[in-house]
Amino acid sequence: MAGLGTWSLTVAALIILLLPRSLEECGRISLPTPIVHLGDPITASCTISPNCSHLDPESQILWKLGTELQPGKRQRLADGRQEFTITVAHLNSPRVLLSCCLRWGTSLQILDQAEVQAGYPPAAPHNLSCLMNLTTNSLICQWEPGPNNHLSTNFTLKSFKSRGNCQTQEDSIPDCVPNDGQNHCSIPRRHLQLYQNMGIWVQAENALGTSKSPQLCLVPMDVVKLEPPTLWALDPSPEVAPPQPGCLLLRWEPWRPSLYIEQKCELRHQPQPGEASWALVGPLLSQTLQYELCGLLPSTAYALQLRCTRWPLPGHWSDWSPSLTLTTAQQAPIVRLDTWWRQRQLDPRTADVQLFWKPTPLDKYSGQIQGYLVRAPDQAETVPPLCNTTELSCTFHLPLEAQEVVLVAYNTAGTSHPTPVVFLESRGPPLARLHTVARDPYSLWVGWEPPSPRPQGYVIEWGLGPPSPSGSNKSWKMEHNGSMSGTLLQENIRPFQLYEITVTPLYQDTVGPSQHIYAYSQEMAPSHAPELHLKHIGKTWAQLEWAPQAPELGKSPLTHYTVFWTNAQDQSFSTVLNASSHGLVLHGLEPASLYHVHLMATSRVGAANSTSLTLMTLALEESELHVLLGLFAFLLLFTCLCGAARFCCRPSRKNPLWPSVPDPAHSSLGSWVPTIMVEETFQLPSLRDPGMPPITKITVLEEEEKKPVPWESNDSSGSCGLPTLVQAYVLQGDPRAPSTQPQPPSITSDQVLYGKVLGSPTSPGPGHYLRCDSTQPLLGGLSPSPKFYENLWFQTSPLGTPEPLVPNQEDDCVFGPLLDFPLLQGLQVHGVEGLGGV
Repeated sequence: MAGLGTWSLTVAALIILLLPRSLEECGRISLPTPIVHLGDPITASCTISPNCSHLDPESQILWKLGTELQPGKRQRLADGRQEFTITVAHLNSPRVLLSCCLRWGTSLQILDQAEVQAGYPPAAPHNLSCLMNLTTNSLICQWEPGPNNHLSTNFTLKSFKSRGNCQTQEDSIPDCVPNDGQNHCSIPRRHLQLYQNMGIWVQAENALGTSKSPQLCLVPMDVVKLEPPTLWALDPSPEVAPPQPGCLLLRWEPWRPSLYIEQKCELRHQPQPGEASWALVGPLLSQTLQYELCGLLPSTAYALQLRCTRWPLPGHWSDWSPSLTLTTAQQAPIVRLDTWWRQRQLDPRTADVQLFWKPTPLDKYSGQIQGYLVRAPDQAETVPPLCNTTELSCTFHLPLEAQEVVLVAYNTAGTSHPTPVVFLESRGPPLARLHTVARDPYSLWVGWEPPSPRPQGYVIEWGLGPPSPSGSNKSWKMEHNGSMSGTLLQENIRPFQLYEITVTPLYQDTVGPSQHIYAYSQEMAPSHAPELHLKHIGKTWAQLEWAPQAPELGKSPLTHYTVFWTNAQDQSFSTVLNASSHGLVLHGLEPASLYHVHLMATSRVGAANSTSLTLMTLALEESELHVLLGLFAFLLLFTCLCGAARFCCRPSRKNPLWPSVPDPAHSSLGSWVPTIMVEETFQLPSLRDPGMPPITKITVLEEEEKKPVPWESNDSSGSCGLPTLVQAYVLQGDPRAPSTQPQPPSITSDQVLYGKVLGSPTSPGPGHYLRCDSTQPLLGGLSPSPKFYENLWFQTSPLGTPEPLVPNQEDDCVFGPLLDFPLLQGLQVHGVEGLGGV
């Protein structure tokens, strides 16, 4: 079984390899023509051979036109073959591939293929022209082929010789076939008759047809094109005078093979640089071979070109010759010379004069200046001038009485009009309010108020200020408008430089005094800050000082200082000082601490930092440490004592620590208790403290001169009557001490609390105070320090709100605020130390 499977795979592989070729032999495509007109219909047929064993009668044949599948029409022929046809109504593609395919399972197998081309017949070539080239001795013709016809097209240049008007053909000339893609062709000299007519045309041919251009009838020499001539400048010589300003002398040489041909030429010129258009000059006859071109601008460079043609017989213009650049002769300078001077006396008879001038061209094409001459007004030409220089200044000596010189500019063409220079005296009014403003780092605006009368102009001078030498490298300019009030200086202005600016008014016959001002176009920031020095230092302070820097030229004045210091914990501090400061004391520093300090100097345009200064404050001495520690210990002890006193002296904390025990031996109760007492017993409805021992009796004492109060009774005995709500309680001994003897309930054995209504200390008479005196101890012998109840005063509240003066505690005698004595609702005992207890 394994061998059978291997054999089956081998056979299947061989069938697959041999199938395509065998299928290609089964069908053939037939076309009526492989090239058709674009857009025309086309019919193709695919014939299937009956000997093809791979096809059955039901096999499906499809046409593939490019990428599109189309079914074909089946037809059986008499010889047993099958024919499948397809018709394409409009073939719109210049090239298309037509395939006859067999559907083989899910794929298509190509049986045959054919390419179909579509296009148009060739259009007639046009614009045929020919030139006779004497350099190559050939007639060169060129043409335009016309629109694209999508088919391969052949062009042929055809010609013949003729003695008439090319109506009859005498001798044929071999055809000229251009190279592929070229639209020109050359007929050699051997096939030409230079002075005989010949007919020339171009024929175009492709698979769909043939066309030809209109016939051209010409004589080869009538279409000759000469080579350009050679152009030169004509140098001056004894026989040739130099050209006048605005003129050029030219000569040329024709192309050597064309020397026997009569020619005419044209010259064109253009000023440089080539912004203007070319100007044409001609015709120039070739017999002269030289020409003087005038009417040009003086001192101007020109580009010149020359071309020639056969004349008077027909011919074509040659190409333009290579450009020749020449410069026209210059004319005398046409300028205005603005002048200024400085004069100083050397001796009683001689003055030293420094003359300055500036040329201003008055004409666009003024001659180039080659130098300047300074002469005396009546000086002869043969006498050497005072100055002959190419610079814009000159220094010379004059007699003290001389008041005028003459200045001229010159070149090879001549001199300018003389400019008189008169040395005027300063007698005019001065300027007012001279001021400057820096527009940018490279310009300065200087302004003024024009004086009255108005001057004719101004001279403005500027140069580096001190410490530069006076008068060195100064710039200047002249303004001829006397009503102007300022001008912008842009020449030789640099930032960070101090400039001295001088303005002088010019009048008709005099000048005014010069006014000076100093200015910067831009100032620099300080280059560095003053160096910090430590003058003195303490434990919590440091005194710093620095030496203020002298003002520097070109640098903006300082506006303020800023001192920065940083401690060891990187905490930064700063303070700002005015620019006149030269020292500072730093306060609030830590003892024995390290600090970094630096100074920053600031101006309007920037700032600069000094080098950093590191300092350490002094440490505290041992005695100071002891004093500080002592103070700290004292404060701590005082705080503790105050806290303890506050804690212990609070009434809520006093009795638990030191119980109050009254001392009967020192009681003052007996001194004011009368022999006869009226006793009344009251039962209080309730107690505020249930745990407190009951009080069984309370005795109200009568006063000898008792003023009636609203709640007292009118009893004749004068005894004190209390409301029935008031009940008396007597503490029956110490409940915490065991009793050793039985005590009968008698009044003498009871501990009695006596109360007396007295007036207030500030207002005598009956009041709202109750005095409590006791001669009996309310507590047993529990207290190591006997205490007494003496002179206790309690104020009763008129609103009836109980507000105890001290908290209620066990074994205390308390008389809280009462609404009124008849409304007494409760009574408790509170211990008091001595006479001053509260």
